[in-house]
Amino acid sequence: TLPYALLSAEREIPEEKIPLFYTAMLLCLAGLLGITQTGDIFNVFVFLEISSLSSYALISLGNKRQALTAAYQYLIMGTIGATFYLIGVGLIYSQTGSLNMQDVATILPGVLHLKTVETGFVFIVIGIALKLAMFPMHLWLPNAYTYAPSVVTVFLAATATKVAVYVMLRTLFTVFPQGFAVTTPADELFIVAGISGIIIASVYAIYQKNIKRLLAYSSVAQVGYMMLGIGFASATGVTAALVHLFNHALMKGSLFMAIGAIIYRVGACRMDQIHGLGRAMPWTFGAIVLGGLSLIGVPGTAGFISKWYLVVAALEQQAWISVAVILSGSLLAVVYVGKLIEALYFKPMTDTGNAVAEAPLMLLVPTWVLVFANIYFGLDTTLTVGVAEQAASILGVSPP
Repeated sequence: TLPYALLSAEREIPEEKIPLFYTAMLLCLAGLLGITQTGDIFNVFVFLEISSLSSYALISLGNKRQALTAAYQYLIMGTIGATFYLIGVGLIYSQTGSLNMQDVATILPGVLHLKTVETGFVFIVIGIALKLAMFPMHLWLPNAYTYAPSVVTVFLAATATKVAVYVMLRTLFTVFPQGFAVTTPADELFIVAGISGIIIASVYAIYQKNIKRLLAYSSVAQVGYMMLGIGFASATGVTAALVHLFNHALMKGSLFMAIGAIIYRVGACRMDQIHGLGRAMPWTFGAIVLGGLSLIGVPGTAGFISKWYLVVAALEQQAWISVAVILSGSLLAVVYVGKLIEALYFKPMTDTGNAVAEAPLMLLVPTWVLVFANIYFGLDTTLTVGVAEQAASILGVSPP
């Protein structure tokens, strides 16, 4: 994203704040990488806060006043989530005497009957759910994605919520004993939250006038697919969640990059301000079309693979409602992606006062790298599915 960031930041972030942007972005990346590397549940909290605090700063750099409101809203909800997580860690520590994930996993089976442990589990899960924007704890995400600079939206959409999903998986399947979530209402709650998120967020996306907000609600729906896979608590379900985690980073990264290219040229991303721009910016429009097809789950794209595995996981458990919801989510995606394509290509061109040129190569090349990745991983699933199956095995999820 560095070539993309150079131009996007130059256009959307005040010059005097650009050093702050790069500092905060690298700090956020360091925090996210730390989360994936640590084996200590308290260090997860530390790295979560490092990445979150820098995310608040990144969002506030947007050139509209609402960016500060969005950053503040994210700050409030993120702090609540972090506090919940920390309380849960404290309760677990009080009964295990350790913060090391492996030690905690060894000690917990002997103390699972204690209410303190169950309460700690609830606090940790709710805290992480706030961080990953699980429905209905997603309220910070639409504004954050809408008013942040485009490069920040790309970065957060492709990484931040995905790392939080990873933390949820490690908590459910490594820190706590295999099957503990299944013996509690947690797995049913994940399925209910996933189903609700897929349908409600997709419907909200259809009625949005701002393209970035449309894609933000779409992201909430896609998190719902991941929660559905986790809620199935099966090898196929977790594999589907992991594959969708990776594929969604590709598809939403490419879409937000393409929208950022439009903003770079016309300085707007409302539906009524982009009419006909697809004809003036064919490469950008092509990226949006292919990214949108992957979001829908058309065969031959990465989005189809993860949704296919989700349907298989649902069929294994005879969860017919979940199957219907997955298919309905794709149909709703057809509507909001179609609405975007109609505005960009089929509506009469908006009068911008100047001829609109195609986006610069420094924006197009990174965008199309992700677009081609969407196609490649939709045709060759050896890497994505293979790694996801191996990860599900390491997490200890038993095959059906």
